[in-house]
This record gives sequence, C-alpha cells and structure tokens, in this order.
Amino acid sequence: MTTPLRIDIVSDVMCPWCIIGYRQLAQALEATATAHDIHWHPFELNPEMPPEGQNTREHIIEKYGSTPEHSAQSRAQMTKLGADLGFDFRFTEDMRMHNTFNAHQMLHWADKQGRKNDLKMALFTAHFTEGRNLSDVTVLADVAGEIGLDRAEALAVLDDQRFASDVRQEQNFWIQQGIRGVPAMVFDQKHLVTGAQGVENYTKILAQLTKETT
Repeated sequence: MTTPLRIDIVSDVMCPWCIIGYRQLAQALEATATAHDIHWHPFELNPEMPPEGQNTREHIIEKYGSTPEHSAQSRAQMTKLGADLGFDFRFTEDMRMHNTFNAHQMLHWADKQGRKNDLKMALFTAHFTEGRNLSDVTVLADVAGEIGLDRAEALAVLDDQRFASDVRQEQNFWIQQGIRGVPAMVFDQKHLVTGAQGVENYTKILAQLTKETT
C-alpha cells in the first residue's frame, strides 16, 4: 500500500487565496488519484486586528498600498477563479476583515474530533459567501453546530480559551520555519510551495513527488 502523501497547509480563513489554492490542490489530487493526508495549521494575517475588524477594501488599500481599481480587479479575478473551482465568493462593499485567533482555537478543537477540514471549509464559506462575522464567538459556535459539532462545547472552548497556548505555539513554530504569508503548503515535510499555484502546477508538483518516491 502506498503511503499517503503528507501535505501541511498553513493558512487563515480570512485569506481568499487559501481557499483558491486548496481547491486547486484538491482538483490536482483527484485528477492524479494521489493518496494524501492533509494537515491544516494556523496563521493570523491580522494578529493586531481589533474586535470590530476593519472594512476589507480599506484594509487591503492600507496594508498593501492597493488602489481601489486594483482591488476591484483582484476581487473580480478571485470571484472568477472561485466560480471555476466551485467556490462562491460574494464580495461586498461592507465586507470586513477579522482577527482569527478564536477561529483557530475552534479548528484545533475540531481536529480532536476528526472534523478540522470540515470546519475549515465551513468557515471559508461563512466568511466569503455568507458574510458572517467570524470575530463573534456566537457565530463561530453556530458554524460549528451547523456541521454537527457540539455548539455548547464550542462556546465553552472559546470562553475558557483552553487551546490558546496550543495555537500560539503552533503559530510560532511555522513563523520560525520562515512562513510569512499564506497559503503555504509543505509536501512530504520537505518541499515548500507558497501561494495558489493553479491546478496544472499542483498536478506537476504531485507528479514530480510521485516520481521521487518510486
């Protein structure tokens, strides 16, 4: 039996390129019938973000120096890429960026139940498709409950912050490995690939890795 390819993905649910890159990778994995084992890891794009968040367009212009025109073009590009991959981006003028430390703690909790990937996908949808406030612990608990996790326990996890130190430790580990942006994917614990590379490129990467292990 072929050992599944380990894929570590460092990401944040505020990052549109993270869901695009993941969907591209998923298509490549399916097309190549690659046995795989995905491990999600936390990264905060905006660790200093206040609880109320910030308007996304204003944040992008302020953080990256993007012009309104470039921001609009980027949104249009991501919306088309998402649609081609079966993901529905619904960017709005009042969309907000939020800190995701609580979201990462809930993902850590979900991982203990074998549901991390399911919750990760649900949080991407909650933010980018449904425009929900992922700074709000009740919204996070609602999303967990909607995929069949225990909503009351999710609230308790966020209330007592029982996984805060675990998440901080894991974040720091990846920062120490040199990760400064997401998505960052590590194949077979050796090969780092950053950004959303496209289905074709991921397919080539998987083919090369398969060749190396045979």
